[in-house]
Amino acid sequence: MDWKRYAFLLGVTAGALYATPQLQLSTTALGPLHFAVGSNGPTQTVTANNIGDGSLNLSVSGSASWLQPTATGNSAIQIALNTASLAPGTYTEFVTVNSPGAIDAPQNISVTIQIGGTPSTLTFYAAPGGAAVTQQVVTQGLVNAQTTTLSGTGWLSVSLSGQGSFGTYFPYNVTVTPQAGQPASDYVGTVSFTGSPVLTDDKQVAVTLHLTSSPIQQFSPASLVLTSGGTVKTAAAVTAINTGQGTLSITSVQGSAGWLTGTVSGSTVTVTADPTGLAGGVYQGALTVNSNAANAAVATVPVEFVVKASSAPFLSFGGVVDNATFGPTISPGMIAQAYGILLSGSTPTLAASLPLGNNLGGVQVSVNGIPAPVYYASAGVVDFVVPFSVQPGTGTVTLTYNGVTSNTVSTTIAAQAPRILSFPLTVGGQSYKYGIIVNASDGSYPVPTTAGLFSHPAKIGDTVTIYALGMGVTNQNVADGAASPSSPLATVPVSYITIGGGFYYPVQDGTIQFAGLAPGFVGLYQINLTIPQDAPTGNAIALELHQGSAVSNQVFMAISN
Repeated sequence: MDWKRYAFLLGVTAGALYATPQLQLSTTALGPLHFAVGSNGPTQTVTANNIGDGSLNLSVSGSASWLQPTATGNSAIQIALNTASLAPGTYTEFVTVNSPGAIDAPQNISVTIQIGGTPSTLTFYAAPGGAAVTQQVVTQGLVNAQTTTLSGTGWLSVSLSGQGSFGTYFPYNVTVTPQAGQPASDYVGTVSFTGSPVLTDDKQVAVTLHLTSSPIQQFSPASLVLTSGGTVKTAAAVTAINTGQGTLSITSVQGSAGWLTGTVSGSTVTVTADPTGLAGGVYQGALTVNSNAANAAVATVPVEFVVKASSAPFLSFGGVVDNATFGPTISPGMIAQAYGILLSGSTPTLAASLPLGNNLGGVQVSVNGIPAPVYYASAGVVDFVVPFSVQPGTGTVTLTYNGVTSNTVSTTIAAQAPRILSFPLTVGGQSYKYGIIVNASDGSYPVPTTAGLFSHPAKIGDTVTIYALGMGVTNQNVADGAASPSSPLATVPVSYITIGGGFYYPVQDGTIQFAGLAPGFVGLYQINLTIPQDAPTGNAIALELHQGSAVSNQVFMAISN
């Protein structure tokens, strides 16, 4: 969850698995698998295990016609790859494995294949004096690879970067390297692949280098897979990165299909897919980002849109995480996050007051069958508080929206799973995760003094408050969803804290003055810490919290004399 959402928490005051099957797959990703043009790939096998009770009843489906899965009994999935008709390129599709009523079902297996065949052309964009740029060509046999340049010298090279398992494919890196003093212009050359036992490998590849002083746009991530259903839109953000010169300026975006749109804010492109009117299936599209970049016409964002025919809420496999570091372990009293699709309506809803209820806008969450307080709900993310009565071990989570219940997913529950809240900040050209910590004297953040942020380093002897999640059950009962009391305080055990790596401060020495639920809040813990006299100083001092064998994530703070 975006750390800023904790403004709600900081501003409002006041088991065991069921006896059902549980699906476990030997893998959820196959590939990249490399095949020659015009050939079918060998059948792949994924093992399905039942680690619960009862029996699995497997069913499978593929997202593309070349992907033909079948279930063999209830223990294996055979995936036939009918790839002979595919053109050279890279393809990623999915096999969905389901067993109705089973925990952790359905699950998706991604299948990525690369169809060989040397391309006819390669086009590069680079900045004068800039970094080298590489594209990979995969051949089915070992070849002789040579380069020639028709304009400019020294900028084009090719090298073998290894080989696939049992010598079944051979990746060659074609690299352009701007030379010192090489002016901005277009340069052409050729890479010759000869001598392969596979005839489609042998080709003269025309290479064009656009050496430009204009911006060059790339995107992170380079492509998207979005999933939705019913009429609920789904969205994801893509960051535009300028690898060239000058300032990248995006003017507009355009989708290749009616279901695909985009908006721009600075360097962020928000990609939205709308399933309204679409039948269940897989749709391919691309978003063109119009800008002043030299490669704007060709640097698009491919988008695959998976539309589910069912309108039931769907929790992603492994889709229950802590709400600070997004790790897979949760604990009683922790603010956790469930993610998936169709979890709520299209308008996000935030709880307005305490105590938190177990139903927010029609969304209900259960952990091991115990209702959980819900404080944020959207179509893709729901934030909830793990009930204090949930026992450590392997647990299950389900979600219900407007009376329709999702699939069941498993999660790991620990007695304590301390996670210190943090936010990113770049200091001295390096990015750090600074803890959400405040100086008790004035409420400022103990980070290097930063413009636009109320901040200054903490001093030796100062007291700071560290905010965290997942520190477990307190010394007195606190009702699920209710604000923590201020008298008496709800405390938790802490073993020690480390500052600067090797400096250990046990709770007995007075460094830790309080550890427990923050009074007046739900699911939020705080540690009041006095900076010891012998603590290290600097702009980025590491800090960790220990509760017995449970260790928090590492965060940073600034400490001065």
